Amino acid sequence: MNSGQKIIIVGSGIGGLVSALILAKHGYQVQVLEKNHQIGGSLQVFSRDKKIFDTGVHYVGGLDKGENLYRIFKYLDIYDDLEMKRLDEDAFDIVRLSNGITAKHGMGYENFSARLKQVFPDHTADVDRIVDEIRLYCSYFPLYNIEMDSDINYVEHHEVLEVGAWERLSELTENEDLIKVVLGSGPLYAGLKGVTPFYVLALILNSFIKGSYRFVNGGSQIAKLLMKKIGEHGGEVLRRKEVVSARFNESGKISSVVCSDGSEFHCDYVISNLHPGETIRLFGKERFKTAYANRIAALPNTIASYMVYISLHENRLPYFNSNYYDYYTDRIWDEEFRFSENWPQMTFTSAQVSKHTGKYAESISVMCYLDFKEFERWENSVRTVVKEGTRDEHYEAFKKMCEQRVLDRMEERFPGIRSMVKEMYSSTPITYRDYVSTPNGSMYGIQKDFNNTTRTQINTRTHIPNLFLTGQNIIFHGILGATIGALVTSFNFVNNKQVIQKIKRYD
Repeated sequence: MNSGQKIIIVGSGIGGLVSALILAKHGYQVQVLEKNHQIGGSLQVFSRDKKIFDTGVHYVGGLDKGENLYRIFKYLDIYDDLEMKRLDEDAFDIVRLSNGITAKHGMGYENFSARLKQVFPDHTADVDRIVDEIRLYCSYFPLYNIEMDSDINYVEHHEVLEVGAWERLSELTENEDLIKVVLGSGPLYAGLKGVTPFYVLALILNSFIKGSYRFVNGGSQIAKLLMKKIGEHGGEVLRRKEVVSARFNESGKISSVVCSDGSEFHCDYVISNLHPGETIRLFGKERFKTAYANRIAALPNTIASYMVYISLHENRLPYFNSNYYDYYTDRIWDEEFRFSENWPQMTFTSAQVSKHTGKYAESISVMCYLDFKEFERWENSVRTVVKEGTRDEHYEAFKKMCEQRVLDRMEERFPGIRSMVKEMYSSTPITYRDYVSTPNGSMYGIQKDFNNTTRTQINTRTHIPNLFLTGQNIIFHGILGATIGALVTSFNFVNNKQVIQKIKRYD
C-alpha cells in the first residue's frame, strides 16, 4: 500500500485515534469521523458541579518508564504532555471480600507478592506459583512486549489462549480466598468464571503491577493530545459526523462514506473503530460472508455497567490513592447482574484526580454491573448531546432507585459517606450504548472466551477488500488492549518491523 492515499476512520475511540496517528506519521491522508460532540469513545468526560468525571477510564497501567504503554505513547509523542498521578505503590488496588478479608495489590512483582503473602502467610508457595505463571504467560505475547522480529504474530503457543483464568488459578492454589483476591480486579475487564482466559488476567494485571496511574482532570486528555498530533501530521478529526452508509465501486470496494448530515467523504480505505457487529450493520450484511456475519452476531458481549458519580462536600472524605473493589457476595466472577434486593453485589470505587486534589477527595466514581435487560423498555430511545432525546419519568425513577442502592452499599464499606454527598449523578447501560455504540451497552465489546478462542479472535481484515477493523475487539480491552489493537491494524499499511524498532527506542 502506498502512502498519500486517503483513509477514513469511523469512530474516535483510542483505537481509531492511535491508528490514525500512526498512519498520518507515515504519510497517509487520514480523516477521523466521530458522531458525538466529544471525541475519545470511552475516554470521554463530563463536568458537573465544577468537577470533571471520567466515563470509562479510571486508571491505566504499563506507564512506568520502559513499559509497553509508556514506550508506545512516547513513540506517539504524547507521553510528556500527559498529566498523571501515580497510584499508591503498596496498594494501587484494594480488594475487600464479603468474609472480611482485605488484600492490597502492590506495584512491582516483589511488592505484589509480599502484599499477598502478608494476607496468606500459609500459602507463600502458591503466591510464587501464581506470580510466575502470570509472568510466563506475558512472555508468550511478543507485541505486548514490543517485540516483533518476524511477520505479524501476536501470540506464541496458541494453546495458552485455551486456558481459563479461574481454572488455572484453581490448579495453582487450593485457597479460594487467594483466588478471589487475585481475580478481585476482574470487573475492570469483565472477568467471568468459566469464560475469561488466563492470558487476559495476566496481560492486564501485569500492566498495572508495572506502573498504575490516574489522569489529572480525566482521561480525555489522551484523546485531545492524539487529535493534536494527528493535525500536526496533516490529518483531521471531525466531530458530529455520524457515518450512516457507504458507496461502493464496481470492485466491491468502499469509494466513500456518507454521514447523517448529507456530507460525503471519499476514500481509498476505511478503518472502523466500531464494534464488529455494528460495522457489519453499517456497511451492509449482504457484503459479508453469511457465516462470518452470523458468527459475529452470535458472539456474547461483556456485561454493561451502571455508574454513579458523586460530588462530595469539601474537606470530608480523605483522598485515597487506591482503587477499591468491594464484594458483598462470596460469588466472585459469577455474581448476579440483574436488579434485585441483593444488587449490587460488587462495587468498584475510585477517587477523581484534579489539579486541586490534596488531603481530601473532591469526588468519587462508583461502578457496578447491571444487565441491559433492565433497560429494554427504553431501548428504542436515544439521548446524547447531539441527539437530545428524552426518556420518561420511570427511567429517571429507576436510575434514582439504583443510585440509592449503590449508596447503601457504599455506606457499608465507607461509613458516613452518605452525609458527605453533595450531588449525585448516574449513567446506565443504555447511556453507554448511545455514546459508544456497543451492543446493549457492553463496556468491553466481545467477551473473550477460552472455550471458543477461534470464534472470539477478530481479524483486522474484513470481506470488504478495503475495510479494516480496529479497537478493543481486536486483541483485548482497555486503553492498552485497544492501543495494541491499533498497532495490529496499522501493520496492514506500514512496515511492522520498522514501527516496532522505533517504539523500542524508548526504554
